[in-house]
Amino acid sequence: MSMYEVSFKLRHECPYRELSERFPGVSIREWYLQDCQVLELTAPDAEDDLLEEIDALGTVLHTSVDGPGLHVIVRSCACSLEESIVRTFERHNCVHLPPTVYRNGWEHYTVIGFDEGDVTALLADLDESREIDVLAKTSIDQRQVPHSSLLSVDRLFDGLTGRQLEALRIALDAGYYDQPRGASVAELAEETTVARATFEEHLRKAENKLVTNAGQFVRLLTEAQRDVLRAETREVTPADD
Repeated sequence: MSMYEVSFKLRHECPYRELSERFPGVSIREWYLQDCQVLELTAPDAEDDLLEEIDALGTVLHTSVDGPGLHVIVRSCACSLEESIVRTFERHNCVHLPPTVYRNGWEHYTVIGFDEGDVTALLADLDESREIDVLAKTSIDQRQVPHSSLLSVDRLFDGLTGRQLEALRIALDAGYYDQPRGASVAELAEETTVARATFEEHLRKAENKLVTNAGQFVRLLTEAQRDVLRAETREVTPADD
């Protein structure tokens, strides 16, 4: 039984796709997080009309304007996951490889199908109600499945509170995890309204939860690598006389 990786673009009613159509220079990447979406938007210019549209999407978590242009991170609930196209993928036993990319009025998706019949049925289902263009369909060996297909953002950040996520974001933006560190915990805490000890508690709990949540994927990945190594070793070991 062969597995397939399929990339395609389509059009249907979605505020993110419509935004990318109204502003052709905008690129939007979307990840699911619990019952919301996290959006990364980039654009060549910070137009006032575009900024107003972005503000209407949800909660703006980060904004920067530099040489390459505008970069914004938004937490949004504009599209319901229950009614989303991702549910259609699941009904056809296909795994969505995030992020979804919205550009020039099109939604771009990549999925893994575990059977060619599932992929064929999915594309036929989508074609009934949407304009769709299949960009690539490639048969893959099971060992070549991208590791990202195993990782859900929702599961990775499970249990983190809003304050813990904010502490992580502040630390990342300040280069706290760079070598050498770009800031100390005391300097990070100065960017908030809480005491140093409280901020450090939020940060350490966030780190601990992230490592714990990622542990299952680390174990799965290393075990898969061991299986590949064992198989390769058997292939090169001469048979006993």
